[in-house]
Amino acid sequence: MTDLLIQAQALRTRLMQPGCLVFDVRHDLADHQAGRRAYEAGHIPGALYLDHEAQLSAPRTGHNGRHPLPTRRDFAALMRAQGLTARSDVVVYDAGNSMFAAHLWWMLRWLGHGSVSVLDGGLAAWQAIQGELETGARTPKLSEAQAIQSQVLSGKPSMPLVDVHAVLANLADPRFTVLDARAPERFSGAVEPMDAVAGHIPGAVNRAFKLNLQADGRFKSPGNLRAEFETLLGDSLSHGIVHQCGSGITACHNLFAMELAGLKGSALYSGSWSEWCSDPSRPVAKGL
Repeated sequence: MTDLLIQAQALRTRLMQPGCLVFDVRHDLADHQAGRRAYEAGHIPGALYLDHEAQLSAPRTGHNGRHPLPTRRDFAALMRAQGLTARSDVVVYDAGNSMFAAHLWWMLRWLGHGSVSVLDGGLAAWQAIQGELETGARTPKLSEAQAIQSQVLSGKPSMPLVDVHAVLANLADPRFTVLDARAPERFSGAVEPMDAVAGHIPGAVNRAFKLNLQADGRFKSPGNLRAEFETLLGDSLSHGIVHQCGSGITACHNLFAMELAGLKGSALYSGSWSEWCSDPSRPVAKGL
């Protein structure tokens, strides 16, 4: 299984075959326990829950953003403990708009695992086909070989990553375009519900991640996405795109949408605005 997206009907068939590993990453940035409660109330049969605050983020220092990226070694250990092997076909889903699912998709690709798909439309799409739900918590089932194997870490990361120093250097010597996935009112600095400072990285371009979706929460067609990104970014596409948002999560949605559109190879600034604005010496821009 190598498709970026999987539809609900196809997942129903896939669940009956061996080697499929499903992760539920529903989450609420305002209520960190809401995702787990929702998972236990009803999830796709066999799905395991991963918590964006407790498991998919590194410890916060106050200067490394709201969802710091864990080390690849720590993330590899986590996924090994979930039963991930090189042969696993992974499906990830959230409540419906794929913002958290796209983030785990990116993390798995960054780790070096190629066979990972996002459930198009998330749990809402599964429920729309009357997909069965199971309740309660499920724990990974590991074979003896999996339980005793050493941490498996692939070679070089397969998804590019840039740090705050590269983004800062890019202001004086532009090498790439920063694409900000936050809503326009946050990008402009008109409101800021999550971070201490309002505004955006100077020179960044805005594309709210929800523009990648149809009304039902599923992704737009690859052709439509490609046309929209080409219109917005123009020649910048040939010079490199770096994605950011508030804390590195919805940035992955735009990155995923570009991959879906055939516009491959863009990078992630995982610290994003929450890291950038934690240092008052870094410049801030406002307006659209």
